[in-house]
Amino acid sequence: MAGWLRTYPVYFPGREPRGYQESLEAKRPKPLIPGGVRTTGWWVEAGKTVFREIDVPAARTYDPEIIAAVRSMEAMQKAGVKPEADGTIAGLRWVPTPRGLALSVHECGGCHTRVLPDGSRIDGAPFQGSGNAVLGRLVTRAIETLFGDDPAVWRWRSSAVPWIPNDPHEKIRTMQPADLRALFRRVVPGAFARFNGSPFYPAKTPDLIGIRDRRYIDHTATHRLRNQGDLMRYAALVSCCDSADFGPHRMFSDSQRRIHYRFPDEVLMALATYIDSLEPPPNPNLGDPRIAAGRRVFEREGCRGCHTPPFYTNNKLTLAEGFRPPKDHPLAADIMDLTVGTDPGLALRTRKGTGLYKIPSLRGVWYRGRFHHDGSIASLEEWFDPARLRHDYVPELLRNSGITSRPVKGHEFGLNLDAAEKAALIAFLKSL
Repeated sequence: MAGWLRTYPVYFPGREPRGYQESLEAKRPKPLIPGGVRTTGWWVEAGKTVFREIDVPAARTYDPEIIAAVRSMEAMQKAGVKPEADGTIAGLRWVPTPRGLALSVHECGGCHTRVLPDGSRIDGAPFQGSGNAVLGRLVTRAIETLFGDDPAVWRWRSSAVPWIPNDPHEKIRTMQPADLRALFRRVVPGAFARFNGSPFYPAKTPDLIGIRDRRYIDHTATHRLRNQGDLMRYAALVSCCDSADFGPHRMFSDSQRRIHYRFPDEVLMALATYIDSLEPPPNPNLGDPRIAAGRRVFEREGCRGCHTPPFYTNNKLTLAEGFRPPKDHPLAADIMDLTVGTDPGLALRTRKGTGLYKIPSLRGVWYRGRFHHDGSIASLEEWFDPARLRHDYVPELLRNSGITSRPVKGHEFGLNLDAAEKAALIAFLKSL
């Protein structure tokens, strides 16, 4: 498909390689998926290209004002845009097209790539930044072009839950721009209020490494994951093709309720194959002498009942507080009859609301960071601090968000361990 083209990084002004801009201007449009014999290795390599380069065609712009701003250090600094360690600007891509060079929004890898302090990248790991003004402007323009909505109305369409009494999202529809920006500034870096999600109950970006060993997708287990076909369908659904129909509730107008673009099957197949192939990076924590003691604490405290080796999840589902599933629930075989006291907002007051939370895997917690389903806890040390249960507690990642205090309830296991056992347990968890 002509619309799916190779793309290239956008560098912060002054950080691009010598001659980079000139080379971009000289590039011709190239198809995102190359030719070749469709071996397993070809699909993985093609998928890597898709993951790292695919953009959102509807967000492409040729606007000389925006392009000039992205190339201006003064404009970028004024907008608060900061470069990654390697000098690139997260979430943006250059796209040589038949019309010329366009600026666009990065699709998959924009949210699912972790950049470490040394500049190395981990494909599939969750992004931990908070976006930037240019990215927001391109997304807003795309929404206005495709749907004709202003930002407040679009956000309402994205989040409203009209079947819930006193839906808190109703007030979004009439918010002024400054109030809307303030609301979204409260979402911690690395979490987001996605379509069908909520700025009041955001979700952290999930880790895609090891997803092949998971039984469900999304924190609230909205979708089964049985094979690559399920992953392909899910990618298409969340990227472009959700009708936003919920029983009798239709969140789009008749003119908006259509598929504006779709991914070719080979793009989705390549993407799913590459995601399935992802492996965690080398773990630097394996030499900690406390690991063996931490493993003993883990086993003694019964942690493996839910976080069962070798995947460190039993792939089961727990109940959100206040939810009781019917006996004939289609997922009954996987639902554990217990709740760990987690804030039920995401599971009960959003369109992701199944009333359930999946048991997360503990593999890779050392590079993922961000704990709790909303990502409000910065570290394992903070997670095991009993102070987080207090009403006057201010989570580390929320300290600059305008929130004065907020308890982080749920999963109280391990909070009462003594300091030495807690440190050993954390060392073990960081080794997984």
